[in-house]
Amino acid sequence: MASTESLLPLTSQQDPLSRSDLNSETRRRRPIKLHLAVYSGFLLIALYVTLIVTHDGSRVKNDETTTESRAYLAGVSEKRVSNDRENEAFPWNNTILSWQRTAFHFQPEKNWMNDPNGPLYYKGWYHFFYQYNPNAAVWGDIVWGHAVSKDLIHWLYLPFALVPDQWYDANGVWTGSATFLDDGSIVMLYTGSTDKFVQVQNLAYPEDLSDPLLLKWTKYPGNPVLVPPPGIGEKDFRDPTTAWKTSAGKWRITIGSKVNKTGISLIYDTTDFKTYEKHDTWLHQVPNTGMWECVDFYPVSKTKTKGLDTSVNGRDVKHIVKASMDDTRIDHYAIGTYYDSNATWVPDNPAIDVGVSTGLRYDYGKYYASKTFYDQNKGRRILWGWIGESDSEAADVQKGWSSVQGIPRTVVLDTKTKKTLVQWPIKEIESLRLTSKKFHMKVEPGTVVPVEVGPAAQLDIEAEFTIKKSDVDIIFGDDSVDTDKEFSCETSGGSTVRGALGPFGFSVLADQSLSEQTPVYFYVTKGKDSKLSGKDSKLSTFFCTDTSRSTKANDVVKPVYGSFVPVLKGEKLTMRIIIDHSIVEAFGQGGRTCISSRVYPTNAIYGATKLYLFNNAIDATVTASFKVWQMNSAFIHPFSADDLGVPSRT
Repeated sequence: MASTESLLPLTSQQDPLSRSDLNSETRRRRPIKLHLAVYSGFLLIALYVTLIVTHDGSRVKNDETTTESRAYLAGVSEKRVSNDRENEAFPWNNTILSWQRTAFHFQPEKNWMNDPNGPLYYKGWYHFFYQYNPNAAVWGDIVWGHAVSKDLIHWLYLPFALVPDQWYDANGVWTGSATFLDDGSIVMLYTGSTDKFVQVQNLAYPEDLSDPLLLKWTKYPGNPVLVPPPGIGEKDFRDPTTAWKTSAGKWRITIGSKVNKTGISLIYDTTDFKTYEKHDTWLHQVPNTGMWECVDFYPVSKTKTKGLDTSVNGRDVKHIVKASMDDTRIDHYAIGTYYDSNATWVPDNPAIDVGVSTGLRYDYGKYYASKTFYDQNKGRRILWGWIGESDSEAADVQKGWSSVQGIPRTVVLDTKTKKTLVQWPIKEIESLRLTSKKFHMKVEPGTVVPVEVGPAAQLDIEAEFTIKKSDVDIIFGDDSVDTDKEFSCETSGGSTVRGALGPFGFSVLADQSLSEQTPVYFYVTKGKDSKLSGKDSKLSTFFCTDTSRSTKANDVVKPVYGSFVPVLKGEKLTMRIIIDHSIVEAFGQGGRTCISSRVYPTNAIYGATKLYLFNNAIDATVTASFKVWQMNSAFIHPFSADDLGVPSRT
């Protein structure tokens, strides 16, 4: 059994089942709490000074060096890209910054947000918890924010669920997961950063299961339930998964870590979530991938496009292992086979294993620390992902908020290729669709066409493209056109580089002169499809988003995102683009390849935001059939008795 005695105060080793025990526990702890309070006071002062030095220090002019941050001291990272520039920061103003706030993506009213935590459905409400700093628009002072919704789109902010008020989470209530027990009750495992910055696992549960809003949570007085085992660093032990049932009837979880440079997922079994048996083997490990955080593990059906409960196993099931790579800020997943008897998992294709550079990603843009949950309400698996900022931290501080959550996505195995997952925005997002327009356009090579849809800052676009067959035949009959095996969205020059069969697609969040624009496009080359498609083809198709011309601001990271996308014989090229002010989510071929981008135009805002269709191919004529919807706001706001339909608790 894993022992926590080395970190526990003597009075904490008690059975929490009875309320009287909890009360006596509290009485006996008062002297300790007094000392802890004094100690914590000095600690908080020191941390506050550190925060000023580091976080204010990170809000420095672009030619200064950023010092070590509080997050670094805690053993994690703010998980954002450095935006150091030789030039002075762009002169952002409130008009521009106000436009950047999204209308229907989940984000708090203000301040910093990161990882999604413990999503679940309970008594008619979807619950979403998230890492949140109530005090600033930068990382630090992390609590669990809490919101509820009837449809995963229209959210109501609730009071904080968990705050750092114990020695075992004094430096932050970090990422965790929810598990439904057999009797319908809920347990929440989460990582706490102790008063000594040691990462430990803690147990919490709802105080009142009759409350559909789960407003109050109780921390198990025997916390922490797990501490870093021998051989694991004190700052390399975090983010427990949702538990699943073993064939022996026990519960099993995995926790991310590393040994040297090998990313690993530790395995523990439990019957009561208080005591744990550690396996000598790991669920999985991949050399040279670094620290694995926010590990996820879940089954997918090989034959049906529906979600599965986390405990499902069988012949028609594959299992997904996903990890967030702390070194690269990329969420990688792989498809494989889980062996219940020895608690191990083997990838179907080691060449695209978890975390390797050629491996699969949920999203090829800005998307991290993702988490799935099984929605028993509609029989589907839902994916949440944190989408951070690509602008400067100074701009975040000026506007008063940082980060959004992606639109929740359904996630299933691609039953056609059986080699990738398919992600798609949840059906409920369509409830925000307002007026729409249909278009059918033939676009000649080298052409840019305005698409008249009115305001273009909140749109949902679904499109399909076909390339004129005679153009394709000419290309393949021309020996001077070489197979382009080296094409890459990231490194091949973006949407301005013209090829025989691409790029073509939409320029979104553009101004009338196209001085600012974000192209989302296909690029088709002569060659063979990746093994991901399972079939050879004369075409290789890539799906990309180019943010390099998205803004005139100089203190913004503006990469070209994207990857290969499998296209099977007889399929048209399809894309969906959801635009919500400073975020663009793009889905290629029904969600086989997904790209999330943060975009910060300075001119293409408010009524100046336009939409264009373009074909930058040298030789090919493209026909585009598409529909564009204006999108309403989700009007996310704090809860009230009227909203919830329950008596006020004030």
